[in-house]
Amino acid sequence: MRISVLGLGYVGCVSAACLAGLGHEVIGVDVSQVKVDLVNDGKAPVVEERIGELVAEVVGKGALRATADVREAVMNSEVSLVCVGTPSEPNGSLCTTYLERVTEQIGAVLAERGGSGGRHTVVFRSTMLPGTCLNLLVPILEKFTGGTAGVDVGVAVNPEFLREGTSVRDFFDPPKTVIGELDPASGDVVAALYEGLPGEVFRVPVPTAEAIKYADNAFHGLKIGFANELGAVCQALGVDSHQVMDVFLADRKLNISPAYLRPGFAFGGSCLPKDLRSLVHAAQRADVSVPLLAHVLPSNSAHLQRAVELVERTGKRRVGLLGLSFKPGTDDLRESPLVELAERLFGKGYDLKIYDANVSLSRLLGANREYIENRLPHLAQLLAESVDDVLGHAEVCLVGTRDPAVLSALPHGAGPVLIDLVRLPDAAKRRTEPGYVSLV
Repeated sequence: MRISVLGLGYVGCVSAACLAGLGHEVIGVDVSQVKVDLVNDGKAPVVEERIGELVAEVVGKGALRATADVREAVMNSEVSLVCVGTPSEPNGSLCTTYLERVTEQIGAVLAERGGSGGRHTVVFRSTMLPGTCLNLLVPILEKFTGGTAGVDVGVAVNPEFLREGTSVRDFFDPPKTVIGELDPASGDVVAALYEGLPGEVFRVPVPTAEAIKYADNAFHGLKIGFANELGAVCQALGVDSHQVMDVFLADRKLNISPAYLRPGFAFGGSCLPKDLRSLVHAAQRADVSVPLLAHVLPSNSAHLQRAVELVERTGKRRVGLLGLSFKPGTDDLRESPLVELAERLFGKGYDLKIYDANVSLSRLLGANREYIENRLPHLAQLLAESVDDVLGHAEVCLVGTRDPAVLSALPHGAGPVLIDLVRLPDAAKRRTEPGYVSLV
């Protein structure tokens, strides 16, 4: 394919050279004449493993050249890959100035070109927040082309997952390929760019593709921060932090796995809250600052509060809660987030009814009974005998369990407002129904 790559920084330069290496005809574009001249001389404008040799090779073959002229590049290509920077503004917001400018330039060239050369596809590879493409860039493109995105001009978002230092290696052996497609034809074009490369390909809506890059980078930062804070605590307590992490990493069932990485409701139970509090307290006693670990429980509490706020927004007073124990299939109520949720709603004066097949006040013993008598002493009057009792009472019902008996009883359409705390199995279908609200 004939491809123009706009922006010859790390992402653009590597993408241009690697695409040329795959056999495409690539024109790199940059406002910096120095970068343009370097590429045309067969030299990489960035320092990166293997990039120098690759640029020299593909320029020598005539598969890659560079220009400062956007018009020339877009006129002579079928696909425009946008790789311009999106730096932070002083207040932390995303700067989209370069994205907007290059979109205007591409749109103006496409308007001049008209229908000659077939449909052009604009692929945004720059990192941008969800909504940027559809709400900001697509309107600009349509304004300047005079056409309709997804019909007259293709549009896609194709985030990169290239690590500086190993970018070329990552390009040819990607962890995944993500294609946010405005329409299937646009997605087909992007998929064809990377044909033959390994790794799973995900074709998703445009905003999903935008968000995935942030999910990756936020998690990577979280992992590093977690390891460093835990290491600092271990060091202060005289423990070998690397030995601890070696054992931690050996657990592929819970630690290095998809476990706990599904958005849902707040966590609770007899271990996580207690142990987090103990660890943070030990760090404080050792004068070790652990802002990340110290904010895990406040973050959890804030997530629980979002559920309360969803109830408040309905303006309704009769509330049902399906599920009470902290984990399905048990009667363990110790530090259950659903108990905390019930307590907050009851304290705000809501007319509350609760059902959990595993929780019966007459059966609660020991620590469970003591916990509920201290935290929610009016539980007996709030417990219902069945799901139907709760549904018959409630104007708004919070679903905190995936108990098959509960799932089969949940109404579709008419009935109480359903607030989904657990991502119901039929959530995708319910999202189109009035009265369905998802916490995540």
